Amino acid sequence: MSNNDQQSYLANDKMVDMAFITSFTGLTDKWFYKLIKDGEFPKPIKLGRSSRWMQSEVEAWVQNRINQSRQ
Repeated sequence: MSNNDQQSYLANDKMVDMAFITSFTGLTDKWFYKLIKDGEFPKPIKLGRSSRWMQSEVEAWVQNRINQSRQ
């Protein structure tokens, strides 16, 4: 991916917080922190004391879980 492509991709991909993730999925933050610890959910991007995730990674994780449940 070229630098321009990467910048365009990142400009279209939002950083989201745990409140967004729990609202989006209906699962608790404790559950997600356990999944992170177990290597089953993307690690956060640390910005100072804040944690953020790329929305595309969260959506890909949800889609993967849907696909796994339908096999």
